[in-house]
Amino acid sequence: MKTPYDVIIAPVLSEKAYGGYAEGRYTFWVHPEATKTEVKNAVQQAFKVKVMEVNVMNVAGKKKRMGRYEGRRANRKKAIVTVAQGQKIEALEGLI
Repeated sequence: MKTPYDVIIAPVLSEKAYGGYAEGRYTFWVHPEATKTEVKNAVQQAFKVKVMEVNVMNVAGKKKRMGRYEGRRANRKKAIVTVAQGQKIEALEGLI
């Protein structure tokens, strides 16, 4: 993991993720092998904020069907990052 952009793949764009913005919680899809420390450092470098807490979880891919053929979505890792009180990530605030 070299740069913050190798660790952070994309922000999660959902109503539940938007609901956390008021408390300073931002949700990201991250590299499957990323650790909490790597996620924390990546967010601090990319967005210039102080990260207080990081929670990570593995999200299993769902089974999907197209007619008689069955496939599977990829497994992913999600990180919920809490920033210091009074700080926010401006780049994500404009998405809602």
